[in-house]
Amino acid sequence: MAKVTGFMEIERETPQPRPVAERVTDWGELYQPFSLDRLCHQAARCMDCGIPFCHSGCHLNNLIPIWNDWVYRQRWQQASDALHRTNNFPEFTGRVCPAPCETSCVLGLNREAVTIRYIEKTIADEGFKRGLIRPQPALKQSGKRVAVIGSGPAGMAASQQLARAGHSVVLFEKQERAGGLLRYGIPNFKLEKWIIDRRLEQLQAEGVSIQTGVHVGVDLSVAQLTTEFDAVLLAGGSEHPRDLPIPGRELAGIHFAMDFLVQQNRRLEGATIAVDQQIQATGKRVVVIGGGDTGADCVGTAVRQQALHVTQIELLPRPPKERPLETPWPMWPNTLRTSTSHEEGCRRIWSVLTKQFEGVDGHVTAILCAELAWGEPEEGGPMQMRELANNHFVLEADLVLLAMGFVHPIHHGLLNDLGVALDDRGNVRTNDHSMTSRSGVFAAGDMAIGQSLVLKAIASGRQAAADIDQWLR
Repeated sequence: MAKVTGFMEIERETPQPRPVAERVTDWGELYQPFSLDRLCHQAARCMDCGIPFCHSGCHLNNLIPIWNDWVYRQRWQQASDALHRTNNFPEFTGRVCPAPCETSCVLGLNREAVTIRYIEKTIADEGFKRGLIRPQPALKQSGKRVAVIGSGPAGMAASQQLARAGHSVVLFEKQERAGGLLRYGIPNFKLEKWIIDRRLEQLQAEGVSIQTGVHVGVDLSVAQLTTEFDAVLLAGGSEHPRDLPIPGRELAGIHFAMDFLVQQNRRLEGATIAVDQQIQATGKRVVVIGGGDTGADCVGTAVRQQALHVTQIELLPRPPKERPLETPWPMWPNTLRTSTSHEEGCRRIWSVLTKQFEGVDGHVTAILCAELAWGEPEEGGPMQMRELANNHFVLEADLVLLAMGFVHPIHHGLLNDLGVALDDRGNVRTNDHSMTSRSGVFAAGDMAIGQSLVLKAIASGRQAAADIDQWLR
């Protein structure tokens, strides 16, 4: 462990965001610098808790107490080695993960949890700064070729693991640059893209061939794919968004959240967006439908585009501020979470049913909503929703962003051509060894497990790589 009495002597401290008035004028990282001395003090709060429940909260099974101890002792090489044993990209998860490890921290039972996520991020950043993170090319080649389709966190993690195992890996990405959701779906103020490029350079130095602008199933046929490669990994993500088919849905000005976020990220990378394709919040009354992380990202992006005002509405009731009884420690608690984007200027409304979009001259101008009452669940089922009579209200809106999640991967094209079986939710069905119903074709990440967290995608990609390696050998 780190300092024996650290958890009793040191209070939790985290980096502070830059002032709102400053950060909303740019797309740079949110947080102010945090000294290494202060960080090492935070690592000293990690307890000798016997059973580190933070491991159960982390789907990557990160060796958290071990690298906390190394950070406290400022042994950065050992800390980096321990962290990278389980996580290929800790600088990603250290920035965008909601940190379920912290909600299951033993210290969090009666005090504030250890600042695990920020320590993780700093280990990776210090590792690069000190030259401790270097390419690890395989010493011997297997002679086998593997195609990885999709360059998000699952595809990147799998490609790296397979290359290090000695296989020849080609990572295909249909967009013009690699990174998948990390590059195009997450705003720069949460994850600057040079951080992704740094890892992509490492992958290439380890032997991964990255081919962008290749839409597999269109530019590269399934016949070519299965003929030229010994194994195929599907890691294309869950890209079919959940829609809201209510009256007025056809009006202009209503867009899926990811279209809005992707376009802004492209704009920051120098892409030219046709005038008639622009999705801009500037000077508009913006309503974001959906209360999750993607909705919050839309809020922060709209604020930086200088929206007139932003409202975020959610179907479910307002969560409690304290951990509810139904999600006791070390479970992930359903509590009220206020992101940095919400702090920048946003009205939030819960228990809202969106009933109808209204417009003028074919463009949305308002949303008809109804207040909801939620009753107790019946026999362990879902909560009961009831629309309150005579409690309708109207929200003015020039731009509506649908941020209600994703239902499953795109089926037409590659998946249909491969003929792989799907599960009841429309995801690619895999067995216990990550293989689909077609021999030699594997699946990982959101495409196989459904929309989820970056750390789950990395874990799924690592597992699929191990399964492919075993199958090829």
